[in-house]
Amino acid sequence: MSTLSLRLPESLHRQIKELARREGVSINQLLATAAAEKISALTTEEYLKERAARGRRSKFKAVLKKVAKKTPIEGDELERP
Repeated sequence: MSTLSLRLPESLHRQIKELARREGVSINQLLATAAAEKISALTTEEYLKERAARGRRSKFKAVLKKVAKKTPIEGDELERP
């Protein structure tokens, strides 16, 4: 575990402190979790972009052709413009 000194505007510090209190966690835990969530979101975006770049439309269409043509379950219909 490492230590990080961080300067925050007083208003942001108050909001973080209040949110941590409401969540029943320490400020350290709240900020560590927030950082982990942000890193996860950014790395997931990068991963999906890399996977998309490797994809081929022809293979995608081939898979779609295998899907049975059925009426969608109520609520799953696509909205048509």
